[in-house]
Amino acid sequence: MKQTPQKQIANDAIKAWQISASIQLSIGILIGIIILILGNVFSFSYWYGIGFFGLDIILGTITIFIIPKLRWRRWRYEIFDQEIYIQYGILIVTRTLIPMARVQHVDTKQGPILKKYELASLTISTAATTHEIPALLEQEAYGLRDQISELARVEQDDV
Repeated sequence: MKQTPQKQIANDAIKAWQISASIQLSIGILIGIIILILGNVFSFSYWYGIGFFGLDIILGTITIFIIPKLRWRRWRYEIFDQEIYIQYGILIVTRTLIPMARVQHVDTKQGPILKKYELASLTISTAATTHEIPALLEQEAYGLRDQISELARVEQDDV
């Protein structure tokens, strides 16, 4: 069995994921407010809105303060000449080996939250699926994109 991959994603991934979870929580709070208003207008129990707020607070606390740290701790990757090794997951840890011969193209992507922390995600596409290494430092993501592209090209030439 292979050893656990050694390289970790950037520490700022935690902050980026926390901001993303906070935005989702804000949307949940807005929905709760709408439920309370509709409850008042259509005369149904306000407990639905209060229950929604309670659930929102519990889930928000978990997704903002606990999940990002656990997720960051588990995310690992390593690039070898013949394959890419990715490990992720919180309760169920998934380890994926992507043969270089199967890599079709490699992309980097960056939304506004990742851009704020100078992070980018690396997307590796094969014929079957797409794999992502999230929240790498920008320069590291660009370097890995070029490295994987070159290794996949060399691997294709050898076949």
